Amino acid sequence: VFVPFIKCPCSKLEKQSNCFLFWNPQINSVYKTIESKVWCEMSHTSLALGTKTGYKLFSVTSVDKLDCIYESETPDVYIVERLFSSSLVVVVSLSIPRRMNVYHFKKGTEICNYSYSNNILSVRLNRQRLVVCLEESVYIHNIKDMKLLKTLLNTPSNPSGLCALSINHSNSYLAYPGSSTIGEIIVYDANNLSTVTMIPAHDSPLAALTFNSSGTKLASASERGTVIRVFSIPEGQRMFEFRRGMKRYVNISSLSFSPDAQFLCASSNTETVHIFKLEQHGPSGEEECPTWGSYVGKMFSAASSYLPAQVSGVMSQERAFATVRLLVAGQRNVCTLATIQKLPRLLVASSDGQLFIYNVDPQDGGECVLDKEEGVESEGSEVTVPVQACPSYAATVAIPATGYSEDGGAKKGEVIPEHEFAAGPVCLDDENEFPPVSNQQLC
Repeated sequence: VFVPFIKCPCSKLEKQSNCFLFWNPQINSVYKTIESKVWCEMSHTSLALGTKTGYKLFSVTSVDKLDCIYESETPDVYIVERLFSSSLVVVVSLSIPRRMNVYHFKKGTEICNYSYSNNILSVRLNRQRLVVCLEESVYIHNIKDMKLLKTLLNTPSNPSGLCALSINHSNSYLAYPGSSTIGEIIVYDANNLSTVTMIPAHDSPLAALTFNSSGTKLASASERGTVIRVFSIPEGQRMFEFRRGMKRYVNISSLSFSPDAQFLCASSNTETVHIFKLEQHGPSGEEECPTWGSYVGKMFSAASSYLPAQVSGVMSQERAFATVRLLVAGQRNVCTLATIQKLPRLLVASSDGQLFIYNVDPQDGGECVLDKEEGVESEGSEVTVPVQACPSYAATVAIPATGYSEDGGAKKGEVIPEHEFAAGPVCLDDENEFPPVSNQQLC
């Protein structure tokens, strides 16, 4: 435990100096400081920030500039979830923690609001589904008309609202804890409304979950924070196992894939952010471009065959491909991988409203170099929700997840042209698409 926490109307609220941060150890969305869904194919990045005085939406198109494209004075916001870089945004406030408000921020109108039987702990959405997670239930809505499609009742106690939803609307897989005592993962098909599989991922309760951009891989970490595992979806087979550390248990606060699923970054309450490489091997089992880290890994793998099973399991786990040493230890922070100005970057945001951008060497890895430090919130303000980065809405129409157009999405919050939604279910520039709905009660 690195900071005390105080009780609030919504689960836990952490206090660090003069900054407040709603605690959720899960990375893939609402409380994740930055979550970029694109690695090389898109240059436009959208950021969302919730604070005690309102929420802001930013555009990051270069390392040198952070543009604020929208600002709301809605107070005490602790969830702000934007539908990629479209004009749809979901907001939950500490003043009414059981109510979710859906806005079209460019028009300045409320699309609808829903009230639930308990406090809202997290919200996830893609082009087909909107998922609301309470402590012991999950609600699945059709995002086109906000109709409630399914309620998953009596789920295992989930006080942090941990869940993940694939951004690929064709594979709308939802993952959430299947137990409050061990690290079981339930994978649910949010399109067909059926359970897919249960994955026995860890011995300890889950702390973090995230899908890759195509919804074919799922990464997880437990409350111990020492081992990160990657599973195939929908099969649930273990594909990779990474060791973050051996000396101490940590709180993993974020996990994020690169969109090509070749890299996975992880941040925690320590001063180190890790980037793991999901190594691809040729038919002979040899890597096309072997690195020093891979040679060391092979050496440990060879030695592990002569050791007891428990020891050999530890030695066969992959180590970090690249790392970042943060300037301040102990701060709540979250991370993501993104492409800015055609170069791969690691973005890390902290609970005091600072955004750090690091250069990443995708070939050799190693220690990442700090390129830019940016303040995303004025000095002295209280940050309740970290930043979230999103791809353009238009980019998500393309399947598979590679080959997106760099300039196909909305720029700086502009309304998406109608033709970009021809193949999709949502048209946010149509005034009749989301008629206002008042006071929907879900008990």
